[in-house]
Amino acid sequence: MKNITVSVSDDVYRSARIKAAENDTSVSMLVTGFLKNLAGQKSEFEVRKEKMNELFSRKRTFKVGAKISRDKLHDRKSLR
Repeated sequence: MKNITVSVSDDVYRSARIKAAENDTSVSMLVTGFLKNLAGQKSEFEVRKEKMNELFSRKRTFKVGAKISRDKLHDRKSLR
């Protein structure tokens, strides 16, 4: 892995930090994603987003199984 040094204004850096926090990632990962996109590669976020969308498009409904009583749920002996 290579390290690079980039100079940006305080406003740009602050905005990038906010955007990174909103996406639960780092500024470094945002820059990596940008550079991969620039180089024609998909970022990890884009790949995962596409996979998620593919899964959601295949599964139209969500069904929940039978209800389990609270007592049975917390009875550790019966779960073994």
